[in-house]
Amino acid sequence: MFKFLFKKEATIKALIHTYLETFQLVQDNFSRALNECVEEPQCDSFEFLIQQTHKYESKADDIMAEINALMYGKALIPDSRGDIRGLMDAVDHIPHKFESILYTIQTQKIEIPKFLIRDLQELANISLECCDLMVKQVMALLGKGEGIRALMSVIDTHESHCDHLERRLLTRIFDSDIDSFLKLQLKDLVIQMGDISDLADQVSRRVNIVSMKRRV
Repeated sequence: MFKFLFKKEATIKALIHTYLETFQLVQDNFSRALNECVEEPQCDSFEFLIQQTHKYESKADDIMAEINALMYGKALIPDSRGDIRGLMDAVDHIPHKFESILYTIQTQKIEIPKFLIRDLQELANISLECCDLMVKQVMALLGKGEGIRALMSVIDTHESHCDHLERRLLTRIFDSDIDSFLKLQLKDLVIQMGDISDLADQVSRRVNIVSMKRRV
């Protein structure tokens, strides 16, 4: 019986590793789409990168379904099962956010004013760094659990900086003389971008709680 449970737990860990690898492919294509096309929304590679983002986001959903199926099959003890399921559900909000942001730019044909590009790229870069650190945290949780609190601290600092950038961007948008409808489009886009670091920070805190519970 215990041998069977350990085997299923190892399978779940392997699936989470695969999920995180796929998560990073979603993130990489999202990042490329922003960096290559933020100054030219209709650039040749934008449509392709959106398709790639969607492809890997769908693959991540499929892997998450496998993980949940094993969870419901009682592959872990009840407390651990709830912790891991809640943690992975929280992680899974982020690829959806990446895809949503790209679709917002694409469908609304948003063109970023030049005076916002540098701040928006900084917001995106720091948000994505939060995601990189969050992935390291989850990997640490699957291993020896070392460095989780230190990573949480860095993510928290980055998330605070992202909040500052978000407020600065919104102020600059509404202080400008651009079209009022574009202001509302850009406001929604900036808020969605700010959500990335918020979501990563929420996952980070969950990882830390799970880690602490294991030590009790």
